[in-house]
Amino acid sequence: MKQNILNVQPQSLEAEQAVLGSCLSNKLAVEHALEKLLPKHFYKDSHSKIFSAMISLYSDNKRIDTITVVNTLKKNKELEGVGGAYYVTGLVETTPTTANVKAYIDIVYEKAQLRELILLAHEISAKAYDDREEPSSIIELAEKKIYNITAANVTDEFKALFDLLTPSIESIERINKGEKVYDGVLTGLEKVDQILLGLQKGNLIIVAGRPSMGKTSLALQIAVEIAKLNGTVGIFSYEMTEKELTDRILYTEAMVDSHVARSGKLNEEGFKKLYDTASKISELPILLNDCTNNKLMAIKSQARRLIAKKKVELIIVDYLQKLYYDYHIDNRMDELTKITGGLKLLAKELKVPIMLISQLSRALESRKDKRPKLSDLRESGSIEQDADIVAFVYRDEVYFKNTKYKGQAEIIIRKNRNGPTGTALVAWVDRFTKFSNLSYQEDIYNNEQ
Repeated sequence: MKQNILNVQPQSLEAEQAVLGSCLSNKLAVEHALEKLLPKHFYKDSHSKIFSAMISLYSDNKRIDTITVVNTLKKNKELEGVGGAYYVTGLVETTPTTANVKAYIDIVYEKAQLRELILLAHEISAKAYDDREEPSSIIELAEKKIYNITAANVTDEFKALFDLLTPSIESIERINKGEKVYDGVLTGLEKVDQILLGLQKGNLIIVAGRPSMGKTSLALQIAVEIAKLNGTVGIFSYEMTEKELTDRILYTEAMVDSHVARSGKLNEEGFKKLYDTASKISELPILLNDCTNNKLMAIKSQARRLIAKKKVELIIVDYLQKLYYDYHIDNRMDELTKITGGLKLLAKELKVPIMLISQLSRALESRKDKRPKLSDLRESGSIEQDADIVAFVYRDEVYFKNTKYKGQAEIIIRKNRNGPTGTALVAWVDRFTKFSNLSYQEDIYNNEQ
């Protein structure tokens, strides 16, 4: 049965020959081929071995032509297996034109994708017939492998330190010349960005706080800031509806008191602000999903589909305590461990920061100083371990009416895997549920260096 499947797999030996022939006679063709193809993408084994020989030569900065490729195959004792020197030299003669090498490469790559899909379909079919695995596990395997097929590229392979050092040095030079260069996505809150240097790809970022501190408001505000710079943001909400999220974004951006608007007391000026703001933000690339399926598998599935369609800069999940793993786990701490671990791996897989909102334990309210600590995270062990960044939202005025920090909020960075921790003091306008930069620079305490 397997042999029959392989015999009918999609292929284009002519395109494979044309790619190899182009590479043997045109250096630029080699660059194009290496950007997209791997040896496994060639259907014919001899073609795969010839391309491997080219990669070996390219890696050693040696010229790629019929003589060097034949010599490399001879050293590897593969020359006779690919058809001998005559076959290698004949590849150049059978290539119509090197000018169409990109088209040849695309054909080879697309045929390889089709073969991978065929084999995957049979693998999934076999697992389903076997009837020993949960359907959710098989579905996730299928979705992940399909995503990997569509997203696969040579750029996902290992990169040499030599190739990475130059841009790294250049970035450091620009920073030390006074330029503000951040590797990550900026939040729009200057003091936060100074500590984090932006939200980094592949990071799991926990934003936590007690109820009414402004966790969701902070996440939505960061989403809008990123969207204004044309970055797409995907938001999974397990607490608020799409309408509630939309209303909150609209009120905050328009700086209109939501209570006044919802109680039917909005004046003409307020309506004008809402209309003008709605017009300005209507095209922002923010995608909302008030999810009903609160299992980790659903997030993974939808996130992969979103990434396949859009260039996403941030994914927000609101919030952790509403999530469940793909199958029942009696111990809630063990379940959250699997969830946070799964989201961290998803962030790394998709190469996008994931911001996860989380509740805090009530225990902190019994302390004199109610600023959150890592131990206040509910079932804190797994959350703290998997997170790259843990940021707490704290407003002193929630507990102390006479505080000197009235109208202000603290974004407390308790964990930062790749940088300093510290606290940023920002402005907070309660009736607009809005954070903003202070007009003066003040830290509650110095950031740890």
